[in-house]
Amino acid sequence: MNPRSGSSPAGILSVLFFILAAGSFYWATISGMYPFYAVALILGLAGLVTPVSMQMANQWEKAVVLRLGRLHGIKGPGVFFIMPFVDAVTVWIDQRIQTTEFNAEQALTRDTVPTNIDAILFWQVHDPQRAALEITDYRQAIGRVAQTSLREMIGSSPLTTLLSDRKNADKLLKEEIGRKTADWGVSVISVEIRDVAIPAALQDAMSRQAQAEREKEARVILGAAELEVAQKFLDAANIYAQNPAALQLRAMNIIYETTKERGATILIPTMMVDSMNAGGIMSLAAMANKDITASSQPAPWGPRDEQK
Repeated sequence: MNPRSGSSPAGILSVLFFILAAGSFYWATISGMYPFYAVALILGLAGLVTPVSMQMANQWEKAVVLRLGRLHGIKGPGVFFIMPFVDAVTVWIDQRIQTTEFNAEQALTRDTVPTNIDAILFWQVHDPQRAALEITDYRQAIGRVAQTSLREMIGSSPLTTLLSDRKNADKLLKEEIGRKTADWGVSVISVEIRDVAIPAALQDAMSRQAQAEREKEARVILGAAELEVAQKFLDAANIYAQNPAALQLRAMNIIYETTKERGATILIPTMMVDSMNAGGIMSLAAMANKDITASSQPAPWGPRDEQK
């Protein structure tokens, strides 16, 4: 009987046979009917043989049955019978998806960087006959093949590729391990790299490098902005040089914006005033001061008017 079964139908059936054999023997003794002794003997032998011949495989299991040392068949799932002392169930194959953890410690990348990588392999047996007959221990072999393939992949890849493109590394590992385990009846479902560890000194150096690259990018962006601003000023200067009236209008606008603040005092050189239209500028300033004075005077009505 399969000891991994949740119930023991073979044991129950064996006990039933023994009870019937005991009843037949008792009936033959009290009745003197000798044929019942033969029945009791047959039932007793059935009770002894049933636990050996009756096997049960779970839904996810396959049993490899050998008859006199040669493959007889793959049985299961469910209840099946074998011939005692002739057939033997040598291997029980679990066809559920299995996981195997593996790692590569202190493996050197292509650019000679020591790296520790942890990964997990998802696999499944699709051919129980080959898994039982082609290799001694397929579970142990899968772990060894996965670790060897991981080391080969690390040795052929630079560190930057392992850190930035894990999906491609997972795909390469899956293809390589699947190619090696296909002859054993094992299919590789997926491979996932969980962690890539590098020395602490190298981590610090990479951090400084990343910081320097970010600072360089910031400086380049700032320089591009300065270049764009300088180009805009150059374009504005060309426009003012071609049209002096535009420059005067701009100067008047600056003075107007400045005189909007109360109590502001503006000192303008004489040459600058002469180069500009002084009359227009002064009239504009006077208008601005007039607006400020008007806004500072109280309203014509007071609190008494509001009370009325």
